Amino acid sequence: MSFKKPDEQDVIYFTQLLGEAYVILDKEALTPYSKDYTEDLSFYPDVVLKPATTQDVSAILSYCNTQHIAVTPRGAGTGLSGGALPVKGGISLSMERFNKILKIDERNFQVIVEPGVINEALQNAVKEKGLFYPPDPASKGSCFLGGNIAHSSGGPRAVKYGTTRDYVLNLEVVLADGSIIETGANTLKYSTGYNLTHLMVGSEGTLGVVTQMVLKLIPMPKNTLLLLAPFASAENACEAVSGIFRAGGNPSACEFVEPEGFRLAANMLNMSFEIAENVGAYLLIEVDGNDSEVMMKECEIISEVLYNFQALDVLFAETAAQKEYFWKLRRGIGEATKHNNTYKEEDTVVPRAELPKLFTGVKEIGARHGFRTVCYGHAGDGNLHVNILKDDLSDEFWNKDLNQGIIEIFELCKELKGTISGEHGIGYVQQQFMPIMMPPHQLALMRGIKAAFDPNGILNPGKIF
Repeated sequence: MSFKKPDEQDVIYFTQLLGEAYVILDKEALTPYSKDYTEDLSFYPDVVLKPATTQDVSAILSYCNTQHIAVTPRGAGTGLSGGALPVKGGISLSMERFNKILKIDERNFQVIVEPGVINEALQNAVKEKGLFYPPDPASKGSCFLGGNIAHSSGGPRAVKYGTTRDYVLNLEVVLADGSIIETGANTLKYSTGYNLTHLMVGSEGTLGVVTQMVLKLIPMPKNTLLLLAPFASAENACEAVSGIFRAGGNPSACEFVEPEGFRLAANMLNMSFEIAENVGAYLLIEVDGNDSEVMMKECEIISEVLYNFQALDVLFAETAAQKEYFWKLRRGIGEATKHNNTYKEEDTVVPRAELPKLFTGVKEIGARHGFRTVCYGHAGDGNLHVNILKDDLSDEFWNKDLNQGIIEIFELCKELKGTISGEHGIGYVQQQFMPIMMPPHQLALMRGIKAAFDPNGILNPGKIF
């Protein structure tokens, strides 16, 4: 599908609408908007627009729809699937000025917020009122809530509390033709026709542009306990995860980390972390709640399970500083893997009892094809981030032959009743693998939904399909 390149008349229209300061044309100023956190990809937009109101977005989309100009919605640019890359040029629609928390409704445990608010800023604001917004991606200190909506982001605490999707009650959305809708209601129940809210969550900006959201909150747990367990066998660590839940455990986080992940993070962050030679994997497990005695009993149950699966030790974080230390290491792994490395990250997810088979299979596939992986992720919900490192592999292998190994990893996910993305989305880089997961008629159904919302295909073209 071809799109019109914005010309001088188009720029005049956008400038009259937004003001010169919010229409970006300079090549150097466009550079940050040509990238996100996906590998080393770069696609330049022709123009960056920075609207501030729903009416601005409506006018822009109505105009671009008539002129057939591609529009790529953009949040903070922390995505890992290329969702914010303007692969067809045109407009990069930056939502950075939509940065207000409009209302914290303590009576109804809700918050009304704009999509350019940083995840951690919202968490901190509601925490002051004794409330909790659980979705916490590793990039929570920089990612926008709009991007979280676009990919239904998760994070470590999804195992107990669910992903972004579970906290979205209602959305204000601008459609491709400029019309404005609310997708639902500010209620905990909704059974009024098709659930457009859940359709929008995870749609990666291909169906509409979110300009306001109503999110559910819950009471803030008063206490947390944190355990770190090293294992000689990574497979045993994976097996222990399912064992924790079978024993009645309900951790608020259960993270799997290969030693190389902690090593990379410690080096990048200049933190000391000693890794014994016989350690094959770690589990980082958090328990939260309001009753310390109940929490300690749960930790005892979890510890017993860990030792039953041959944990080498179970270490308790004794202080808030120690908890912060371990979480800083864990949250730094993604960035550290990218640091001074060329890499590809696959966001695999399977039913958690199948995690040992997934991990073993990934290592076998890597050995067969000759590539090295660093694996870590949200073991409690079966979500394993597989980072493939280029090391000294040839460019030809990296750009061509590696694909077969990735296909085999995804075929294994499907065989294990999992899928190819748990929280990063499909975006630009994973679209070629969608036929592994879905038959042609199912993909056609999705394309039909896209066409119903965006007949001219201007919204985030080149993504998902």
